[in-house]
Amino acid sequence: MERESFEDDEVAAFLNKHFVSIKVDREERPDVDHLYMTVCQEMTGHGGWPLTIVMTPDKKPFFAGTYFPKERKYGRLGILDILSQITDKWTSERERIERAGEQITQALQPRFEGAVGDGLTEEVLEGAFKRFVANFDETYGGFGSAPKFPSPHNFGFLLRYWKQTGRDKALSMVEHTLESMYRGGIYDHLGLGFARYSVDEMWLIPHFEKMLYDNALLANAYLETYQATGNPFFGRVARDVFAYVLRDMTSPEGGFYSAEDADSEGEEGKFYVWRPEEIKEHLGDRAGEIFCNYYGVTEQGNFECHTSHLNLIDTDHHAIAKEYGMSEEELSRVLEEARHKLFEVRDKRVHPGKDDKILTAWNGLMIAAMAKGAQVLGDKRYSDAARKAAEFILAKLRREDGRLLARYREGEAAFPAYLDDYAFLIWGFLELYEADFDLKHMETALSLTEEVNRLFRDDTNGGYFFYGSDSEQLIARPKEIYDGAIPSGNSVMTLNLLRLARLTGNQQYEKLAERQFEAFSGNVKAYPPGYSHMLMALQFAVYGSKEIVIAGDPDAEDTKKMLEAVRKTFLPNAVVVLNPMGKEAEVVNQFPFVEGKTAKDGKATAYVCENYSCLSPIQDLTELERILRK
Repeated sequence: MERESFEDDEVAAFLNKHFVSIKVDREERPDVDHLYMTVCQEMTGHGGWPLTIVMTPDKKPFFAGTYFPKERKYGRLGILDILSQITDKWTSERERIERAGEQITQALQPRFEGAVGDGLTEEVLEGAFKRFVANFDETYGGFGSAPKFPSPHNFGFLLRYWKQTGRDKALSMVEHTLESMYRGGIYDHLGLGFARYSVDEMWLIPHFEKMLYDNALLANAYLETYQATGNPFFGRVARDVFAYVLRDMTSPEGGFYSAEDADSEGEEGKFYVWRPEEIKEHLGDRAGEIFCNYYGVTEQGNFECHTSHLNLIDTDHHAIAKEYGMSEEELSRVLEEARHKLFEVRDKRVHPGKDDKILTAWNGLMIAAMAKGAQVLGDKRYSDAARKAAEFILAKLRREDGRLLARYREGEAAFPAYLDDYAFLIWGFLELYEADFDLKHMETALSLTEEVNRLFRDDTNGGYFFYGSDSEQLIARPKEIYDGAIPSGNSVMTLNLLRLARLTGNQQYEKLAERQFEAFSGNVKAYPPGYSHMLMALQFAVYGSKEIVIAGDPDAEDTKKMLEAVRKTFLPNAVVVLNPMGKEAEVVNQFPFVEGKTAKDGKATAYVCENYSCLSPIQDLTELERILRK
């Protein structure tokens, strides 16, 4: 639409004569996007981008739509037809149009109020599981049909459901989907990282855009599945995602970029696809043939113009090794060398554009994932990267008065941060604390939480508004609860509050979380799978939490081994505190429940508690591992 209309002289001249044209970056102004997308859905029955809204000078909308060609085509009105008709109506029937805008505006705010109910119970979790089972694709994994989106928070819910109930179906759905996504073309087998979604049910052909938030949330899902299963495959995929982000999506200052485009040289996917002869030219005939056979590159192709996008959907490693008279180890070496060569060849192509905005919300998600990666994989590079990004956010995206901002680019920070920015960043700081046990991370998480409660909380109906009381006030003040491509700020904030309540003993946080469940219980009960991150918060509340304290010398081997035992175990409802010898008073000041939980006789000592009721102190590593598994 940009190429067809907004850059067209005729359309531009008409717009400039009759309208004030405003182009909105929906990642910089998600408040505007969310509000007027809701208008479009209510007025037309559907939504989508590009979003086209016409409104009165006081922001009241009276026309909404999505894509329009320049001129009438296939029965669809062209933008010039629409603009001309609106101009005529505005001149001749302005009062009627203004009344319509007023009516639409009046109907809008109730649309954003949560469906308040009497709270949520364990029955909602069972109902969500049954719906996921009914919607599961047994062949290719994932839920529903094409197009298929990853929605990683669904996996988080299912892993927790399996952990609590022992229902193996919940775990197998996660394993099958994560394996299928990796084998499919939604994963970049040369450059690593995941694309935004698959246009087909097989995960074969992606929409080639790569988003920071997808890779953060998926890395977290692979890490949790690695903890749950012990299968090193899942840990390896998480490492590869981090390798991609650190190589291609990290600014020199430490913040994480937003996205890579799908297009290069005006064509979607051109950067990523291959022909057999091109591969053989660089690898030689035999290695090229093996590579093409392994990654599904054929003469007919699987993408446009007989090109192929790499995938492993029909690949059998053992069978291909046998076909070429090789050991499986030798085949792996040949493929690794080939991938390295072809990556360097591809790197010389015209790259897709990079969206180098640094968004606080999405950085919060990657900080959380990297910090989790450092815990689970034992790799300090990830906590270093997470800490550097967090320091960047606090240095560059915070006003002098402490107010968080939403976007940074080329030295400029702008826009008061939204609920998602705060909620996701608090999540990141909670994970950072459990990665390096630096108390300043907890202090930051707590101060940001207080700011959320001051700027966003609805004291009347419960829940949190999307934008703050000090932000530009639009015609309505939405609350977002749906866990779509990314989880909602309300869902993430609910789980943050529960974790903070367990860590600090501050029951006010627990009460706020309960209020969240009440404020949105009607929404969640109506369609539980649409609120899977909120359901993870409910699982934390319903299933009960563990509080684990490891007391000892942080540099001693016995302390490190106890921490490793905790971190390699899937304990989704646990909070973990390190009580280092010599600094007990500082830790107790932050976490009162740690008082008295010290290293016995100078040796590392573990305290495993459930809802603050503790077992006897543990100094034997094998015993600790047994109790954690139980």
